Amino acid sequence: MADETQNGAEATAEQQAPQFAIQRVYTKDISFETPNSPAIFQKDWKPEVQLDIDTKSTKLADDTFEVILSLTVTAKVEDQTAFLAEVQQAGIFTIGNLPEAQLAHTIGAFCPTTLFPYAREAVANLVSRGSFPQINLAPVNFEALFANYVQQRAAQANAEQAPASTETH
Repeated sequence: MADETQNGAEATAEQQAPQFAIQRVYTKDISFETPNSPAIFQKDWKPEVQLDIDTKSTKLADDTFEVILSLTVTAKVEDQTAFLAEVQQAGIFTIGNLPEAQLAHTIGAFCPTTLFPYAREAVANLVSRGSFPQINLAPVNFEALFANYVQQRAAQANAEQAPASTETH
């Protein structure tokens, strides 16, 4: 009888333990444009490179989420677009038994951190195939980006809850 109780307790503990697994990592969308080629190849290669990052997630099932990391890299030379590379790197993740705040952190910071190397490689490959000099995107601190997002949301919520001033003069 004690063995059954112990096995039941172990099964319950396993069910309560946090779960994280990567089911799949894949490219959801990819685009590369060189709107000013071939003329852009005649210019001195001193580009201004801009990186835009976005993430979004969708709940697929109780403990299953799709997270999409979108990178848009724009290189300009003398105010002309040399190339525009867009990659949506996605993953399907099993995430279970986490408190709401920790779940949000996992989806908003940990999953994008996992996806970024794949997206960075896709961008580098696109740029190389476009015959432009190699581009190496610097690592991104998704922890800091997520913390900033949480702070902005909290400030926005506080601003919405603040009573309107009713001063009379």
